[in-house]
Amino acid sequence: MEAKKVVKLDILSDPICPWCYIGKVQLERALAERPDHPFVVEWHPFQLNPDMPREGMSREGYLSAKFGNPDSAQQVYGKIAEHFHEIGVEANLDAISRTPNTLDAHRLIHWAGIDGHQSAVVDALFKANFVDGRDIGDRDVLADVADSAGMDAAVVLRLLNSDADEAAIRDRDKNSREMGVNAVPTFVVGSQHAVPGAQPPELWLKVIDEISADLA
Repeated sequence: MEAKKVVKLDILSDPICPWCYIGKVQLERALAERPDHPFVVEWHPFQLNPDMPREGMSREGYLSAKFGNPDSAQQVYGKIAEHFHEIGVEANLDAISRTPNTLDAHRLIHWAGIDGHQSAVVDALFKANFVDGRDIGDRDVLADVADSAGMDAAVVLRLLNSDADEAAIRDRDKNSREMGVNAVPTFVVGSQHAVPGAQPPELWLKVIDEISADLA
């Protein structure tokens, strides 16, 4: 029996990026419609705020620094809330009280990939941040997220309390920037074609159908 041909789908993302969450939901709707899709998905680190203090900062302080005034922030996040509502995600953006440094979250995503739980962990991180308003810079929260996705929380916490893979995550982030990635989500299809932004399921269905026809 001939082995199924697969195509790598690399996704550069940050778990505090709302468009990355929206993009993941829309991609997965397309994948569910094409259960025989050829994609093998891997998530890669990209920090929206690489210079964020390790302890993170208050949400209010972050939004003031980024947008200058509360009205601008309200306008931007109002539109994001509308997009969440349109795709059926019950996001609670007002519950977010801190903007974290996501280096530890990216380490967890990396270990989840080794452990075979990457998609579940990425999903749980998005939900923890955008739906439950939890601080995903907090190592106990990250261990709890890992546990909910089927990983060993004690092992994860021990790793988080070391500097394991910190340099590797920073290097991967830096390499992506050097290759020209400056916003996320960015999807790279078959190591060749970059698809930027949160794309609708219809686009992904078209891409899947074209790739499947080529492979056949």
